[in-house]
Amino acid sequence: MKAIRRFTVRTTVPAQISALTSLATNLRWSWHLPTRNLFESLNPELWEKSRFDPLSMLSALSREQLQLLAHDPDVVARVDSAQASLDCYLNEPRWYQELGAEAPQSIAYFSPEFGIADVLPQYSGGLGILAGDHLKSASDLGVPLIGVGLLYQAGYFKQSLSKDAWQQETYPLLDPDALPLTLLREDDGAPVLISLPLPDNRTLHAHIWRADVGRVPLLLLDSNVAENDDAARGVTDRLYGGGGDHRLTQELLLGMGGVKALRVYARLTGTAAPEVFHTNEGHAGFLGIERIRELMDPALTEHPLSWSEALAAGRASTVFTTHTPVPAGIDRFPRSMIEHFFAGKLAPGVPVHQILALGAENYDGGDSDVFNMAVMGLRLAQRANGVAKLHGVVSRGMFSGLWPGFDHEDIPITSVTNGVHVPTWVDPALAELARERFGAEVLDGPDWSKVYDVTDEEVWAMRRRLRAALVSDARRRLRASWKKRGAADAQLAWTDSALDPDVLTIGFARRVPTYKRLTLMLRDPARLKALLLHPEHPIQIIIAGKSHPADDAGKKMIQDLVQFTDDPEVRHRIVFLPNYDIAMARTLFPGCDVWLNNPLRPLEACGTSGMKAAINGSLNLSVMDGWWDELYDGENGWAIPTANTGTSEEERDDIEAGALYELLETQVAPRFYGEVVTMDAGAAGPSQPHDGALPAHWISMIKHTLAHLGPAVSANRMVAEYVQRLYQPAAEAGRLARANDYAATKEFAAWIDNVRPAWGGVHIEHVESNGLNDEPQIGESLQVRAHITLGQLRPEDVNVTVVYGTASDSDELTATRSLSLDSVQEYGPGRYQFTTELVIDRSGNFGYGVQILPKHGALANPAELGLITTA
Repeated sequence: MKAIRRFTVRTTVPAQISALTSLATNLRWSWHLPTRNLFESLNPELWEKSRFDPLSMLSALSREQLQLLAHDPDVVARVDSAQASLDCYLNEPRWYQELGAEAPQSIAYFSPEFGIADVLPQYSGGLGILAGDHLKSASDLGVPLIGVGLLYQAGYFKQSLSKDAWQQETYPLLDPDALPLTLLREDDGAPVLISLPLPDNRTLHAHIWRADVGRVPLLLLDSNVAENDDAARGVTDRLYGGGGDHRLTQELLLGMGGVKALRVYARLTGTAAPEVFHTNEGHAGFLGIERIRELMDPALTEHPLSWSEALAAGRASTVFTTHTPVPAGIDRFPRSMIEHFFAGKLAPGVPVHQILALGAENYDGGDSDVFNMAVMGLRLAQRANGVAKLHGVVSRGMFSGLWPGFDHEDIPITSVTNGVHVPTWVDPALAELARERFGAEVLDGPDWSKVYDVTDEEVWAMRRRLRAALVSDARRRLRASWKKRGAADAQLAWTDSALDPDVLTIGFARRVPTYKRLTLMLRDPARLKALLLHPEHPIQIIIAGKSHPADDAGKKMIQDLVQFTDDPEVRHRIVFLPNYDIAMARTLFPGCDVWLNNPLRPLEACGTSGMKAAINGSLNLSVMDGWWDELYDGENGWAIPTANTGTSEEERDDIEAGALYELLETQVAPRFYGEVVTMDAGAAGPSQPHDGALPAHWISMIKHTLAHLGPAVSANRMVAEYVQRLYQPAAEAGRLARANDYAATKEFAAWIDNVRPAWGGVHIEHVESNGLNDEPQIGESLQVRAHITLGQLRPEDVNVTVVYGTASDSDELTATRSLSLDSVQEYGPGRYQFTTELVIDRSGNFGYGVQILPKHGALANPAELGLITTA
C-alpha cells in the first residue's frame, strides 16, 4: 500500500545535547570541518548512511542512542564547544564591521538558484554554486547579506543513463520539513503568506522558508501551499522547469514576491531594510518593478513618487550582474505576455507601457515583439557588472545596442571576477595539513606563499591520496551507473580496477550546452585512445555533466561520449559519472591532476570549476576564456590555442582538438611522468611515476598554482570587491536618493526628463585647435576649442571632453585619455564655445576627438543615460 500522505517528524534531542539541532540547521556545518567531524564522531556508520546530512542522521538516531549520547560527558562537552564556536562566529565582529557605520546595514541578494550544500538541492550549475559561495563568503566576512530565492519542490533533476546512454531525468520531491529550513511565521504562529495578483482574478500565494547560511539568512519562497489552486501550487515545482506563463510566473514570484518577503522578514525580525538590492542575473529583475510600485503607491507612502522619480530612486541602490555571454542564455518573453500579466492588479498605478519599455529590444538587431529580462535588469540598475574581465568586454559588446554611439570600452558595465568559497571546496585533508603546519587562518588570508615551505614529498604524497580517494569514489559511482543501465553484478568485476590512483588524471565536469564542447576530445578517437593507453605516459579522464532536459543536442553529446567510454579497450581509462552535484564535486576537484576546459571562446562567462580544482593543487588546461584569460601565467597550467576568427566550425574544432592532443602528448603527460629528480630514500610515497622519483617541475607548478591562484580565486576577494566597488557606492546613492523626502531624486528625475527630449538639439558645430609647431614635440600644448549648440540645455548639464590618444591608420584612437573643456563662453542663444589646453603626452601618431555627455552629480557613470554626441 502507498501512503496517501508523507511528512517528516523531527527528532526531539535531549536537553544536554539540544545544541545539535541548531548546529544541524545552520548550514555553516557544510564548510566547517570541526562541526562535520563532531557529527561523524557520534555515529560514523549512520553519518555515512545519511549521506553526511546532520538532520537526517539525527532523525535516524533512536531515542536510546540519543540518551546514551546525552549521558556521555565527553559528547556533551564537545557539543557545547561546537555551539560556543557557532555563537562566536555568528556574533563577533568580522572584516565588514571594520568598515564603520557608513557601510550598508543590509544588502538583498536575489538569485533563481543557490548551491550551498548537497542536502539542499536548489541549484543546476555554475550560477547557483556561485550564489551559494557568495552567501558563504559574505557570512565569513560579516557582510549583512540576505539571500532571496525560490524553494523548488523537486529542485533540479537527478540524472541517470539508459542502456543506450541517453540522459534520463527524475524529479524526486523534497519535504521542506526534512531540510535545514525554518518556516517563517507571524507572531501568532501562523505561517507568513505573501500574495501576488495574477490575471483572470487568480492569486499566487507563497510561504517563506528560511535557511541559515552561517550569518546570512536565505529566504526561499514556496508556492506549494493549500491556499493556491493546482496551477499556482506548481509554480515552484522545478528549477527552470516549464516555459511561457509558468517560467514568467516563477520570475514574478522571485522578484516581486521576494521584495514582499524581505518586507515581512524585516517587520518580524527587526532586521534593517535592505539598502542595496543585488540582482544576480535577469531572472529576478521584477524586483525593480515591485520597488517602484511601493514608491508610487499612495497607500504605502504619504508622498508617492511619479514613475520617473520612483525609477531613479530604485536604480540608485540596485546592482545587476549578468552571467551569460550568449544572447540565447537570456530569458525573453512575448511582449504580449508581459502586458497580459501587468494589465491587472499586479502593479497597480505603475504604467504598463513604461514596464514594457524597460525590457524592449528597441535597438538595431532587437526584436520588437519580445521582452528581454537582462535588458530590463540593466535599465533598472545604476551599476552593472560581468563576472570576469573578458566577460565584461563581451557583455559591453553584447549589450552595446543600449548605448548607441559609444565605444564599447565606455559602456557602463564593469566586471568583478567570480571566486569560490575556499573552506567549501578545498579538500579537508589539504585544509588540515595547512592548519597543522601554518595555523587555522592561513587559507582565509590573502597570502598562500607558505606552500613553498612544504616539501615536494609531502605535496606529491597528498596529491596521490586525493587522487586515490577520487578513484575509489568514481569506481563506486561507475558501478552504480552500469547497474542502472541494466548490467548484472557478474558483468561488473572490471569496475573494481577501473582507473588507477597512479595515472595522470584529467577532470571535465560542467553543464553540457553545446558551446562547452564536451565531445571535443573525441574529435580524433584513435589519437585519444593512444593517449589513454600510452605505455609510458597514460592518462585517464573522469567526466561528468548534465544537459538541460530540453536540450537534445547536449544529450546527444553525452550519449556520444558515453558510448566511447563503454568500449572495453578504454573503459578503465575514461569514465562518465552521472548526476554531477556537490557531493561528487567534493572528491572530483581535489582528485584531478589537470582540469580541462575547452569552450568556444569567448562564450565562457567565468568557469569557476577550474578555480575549485586550482585551490586543491590541480593544474588547468583551458582555452583562454573566462577567468583563465586573466589569470593564466604559464606556470599554473596550459593554454589551449584557438583557431583564427572566421574559421569554419569544422576546421575550428579540428584545429583546437589537435592543439589539445598536442599539449597532452608533448607537455602535460611527459611533465607529470618524466621531469624528475631523485627522491630521498626514506620518503614515503607509492605514487612516484618513475620508481622513487619526483616530477620536480610538476610539483613546482602545483606550489605556484596554490600560492598565486589561491587568494586570487577566493570568493572572499570577490565579495570584498562587490562591497567596495558596488555595494557601498549603491548604498550611498540610495541614501542620497531617499534624503529629505526624495528631494534629490525628484530633482534628478526632472533633470533626466528634461535632458532626454532635449538631447536631439545638442550638436558640435566645429572643433578647432592652435598653438602647435610644424613639428610637435612631447610636452607641447595646443588649445582645443569646440563650438557647441546645446539648444534647451545649459552648459552645466553637459560635460564636453577632448578624448586623445594614439591614432591608427584608420584614425581609431587607442590608449586614450580625456580632458574636460571647462572654459565656457556664450556667443549666441544656446550656442557656446568650450576651451581647454591639451598637453601632448606621447610620440608617434597622435589624435583627438571631442564628445559631449550628460553631467549630473547623481549619475554613477557619464554613459548611464546612453546619450552622447561626438565629433
